Amino acid sequence: MSRTWKLAEVSEHKTQDSCWMVLHGKVYDITSFVPKHPGGRSILLKNAGQDASKAFDSVHPVEILEEYLTPDQILGNVESGGDDEVKKTTENTDGLRLASAAVPPLESILSIAEIESYAMKTLSPKAISYYVSASDDQITKAANGLIYRSILLRPRVFIDCTECTLETSILGNKVGLPIYVSPAAMARLAHPAGEAGIASACSKFNALQIISKNASMSPSSIVPAGANAVFAWQLYVLKDIAATERTLAQIRKIPQIKFIVLTLDAPFPGKREADERFKMAEVAGGAPPGVWGTESALAWKKTLEWLGRHTSLPIVLKGVQTHEDAYAATLFPAVKGIILSNHGGRALDTAPPPIQVLLEIRKFCPEVLGKVEVLVDGGIKRGTDVVKALALGAKGVGIGRPALYGLSVGGEQGVERVLKILADETMTAMRLLGVKNVSELGPRHINTSALASSLFDGPSGLEEVERELRSKL
Repeated sequence: MSRTWKLAEVSEHKTQDSCWMVLHGKVYDITSFVPKHPGGRSILLKNAGQDASKAFDSVHPVEILEEYLTPDQILGNVESGGDDEVKKTTENTDGLRLASAAVPPLESILSIAEIESYAMKTLSPKAISYYVSASDDQITKAANGLIYRSILLRPRVFIDCTECTLETSILGNKVGLPIYVSPAAMARLAHPAGEAGIASACSKFNALQIISKNASMSPSSIVPAGANAVFAWQLYVLKDIAATERTLAQIRKIPQIKFIVLTLDAPFPGKREADERFKMAEVAGGAPPGVWGTESALAWKKTLEWLGRHTSLPIVLKGVQTHEDAYAATLFPAVKGIILSNHGGRALDTAPPPIQVLLEIRKFCPEVLGKVEVLVDGGIKRGTDVVKALALGAKGVGIGRPALYGLSVGGEQGVERVLKILADETMTAMRLLGVKNVSELGPRHINTSALASSLFDGPSGLEEVERELRSKL
């Protein structure tokens, strides 16, 4: 059926029963993709029958279609010409970055809070609703950062701290910072440089970037921008298992990706009201909401064995929110690390902050820290936050929103500024603690007694974890 089509012919197929779209000169029959689209069907139906290249590129890599469509669903090319019509259908693409607001020279911005304030003036309403939103009353989102204020630092004196380094390793990969960029989706909503801009900034610091499964660029387009960066890739297991396996096959071809981050903290979407309100305004023709595409039937043994058949890379579990699950992860040799994360407060509201989970690991099963690498993701806004997490045993800390906010105010250089601010603050805190390198940080450098009453006070539950999982190993 491959042939050259006129745009008017494509526009005839814009119903729920037959949905065609033009992307970069090719005509796609996306009818079967509509109900699987991670962002819901309404936005696809809104752009059906048109050249949607600009709107699509702001949130997706075109390669995503390879996961969901078969070759026979690529119908051919669109007839060249008709630029005015194409321009008309692509000029209003909600979510593209607004014209830059007045942003001062980046070197004059001194904190992550300042970066965020300028980002709110630069990002589009759609980007703000997506990036900023959190679940329900946003209690967990706020708690992620507030908890650090209850941890006090214990400076030491008469220690030569002239020399100080932030170099460390994460899962055997040498990095220049104990700070990494978390898998935050759709970076092109912030800036056209997208995830490649983040990779380039990470490269300046030899830092780790975990590429989001829902990135707006393909991994193969991102990693060349980060020659000195370290990369990992976030995996969501989709209900369409075959599509997930096709993606894993693509990831196997990218040697720069050093480990897989299996995300577990959002088997269903949280109720993010700001995001939902914006999407309601986008609904086209009363189209029903999209079906959540993430597989909700994951299980320890079954899922890890399946994943082991499709990758030889180390596996890190993202979204651990209790000490019991942290302990359970150590029972499976394939798991080399865990990320304590509540999805930035975007999943279950009133779930505990990652630092609280880390404290509970130290209380109930400190041996976890010697068996798997523990990373912390969420609430980091100061170098002192970084130091506190490391002193409690974290190997590294992740930043998601700050990287996107930096991207929005200055592209690649904005992300560099975010990393530089945090790196400088972290090094200052270490020097004032009398610490020369990351490995020297420990519990003696902090006072967490103010949080003792907030920790889980029930039984450890580890015997039950053993009973449930040992028999399945």
